[in-house]
Amino acid sequence: MTLEARKIRLVMELRQQGITDKTVLSALERIPREVFVPENFHDQAYENTALPIGHGQTISQPSVVAYMTQALELGRRMKVLEVGTGCGYQAAVLSRLCRRVYTIERHRELMREAEKRFQKMRIGNIVTRWGDGAKGWPEQAPFDRIIVTAAAEEVPQALKEQLADGGLLIAPVGRNTFDQVLIRLRRNGDEFESEELWPVRFVPLVGGTADEG
Repeated sequence: MTLEARKIRLVMELRQQGITDKTVLSALERIPREVFVPENFHDQAYENTALPIGHGQTISQPSVVAYMTQALELGRRMKVLEVGTGCGYQAAVLSRLCRRVYTIERHRELMREAEKRFQKMRIGNIVTRWGDGAKGWPEQAPFDRIIVTAAAEEVPQALKEQLADGGLLIAPVGRNTFDQVLIRLRRNGDEFESEELWPVRFVPLVGGTADEG
């Protein structure tokens, strides 16, 4: 089966699993996931599974990317903050659905590799930063949407403060890998309305930047 045929099969599977937003499905179809995984995993690029990308990190399974993206309720003019660039796949998907994506990664090498992919794909509305994602990006706040792709015991206060009034924040929270749940926060002035979406398993959100020599 060709990669294109596998991609079509995956999109059909996502539809059956409840991804109904046509703009999200279209973005997933337009972004070649094989570009974001190591070459030896290309044949698994369109399987609905997480894959290793180095530095103890993974590319999330497509259904998780799709669910999180759909739950963000994105609009074309929105400014989005992503905490945890990883290989860049989630940011690339977001870039097709909003005005600008600001994405932070603590592993410098992962960030550099992601930047190369964005450049090769001629994606011009993603801005990257090597840094501590838990601190957000205060110079660019407020953000209409914030998506966190690593799990903490609770949502960092700095990120909540950088969310625009009326904005949405989606993040996995939990004490360990086995009790994580994805939550969605909606800001109303100084109040935050929280709802639990579904169980997930993400790598931990680690403060600071990685010491890679």
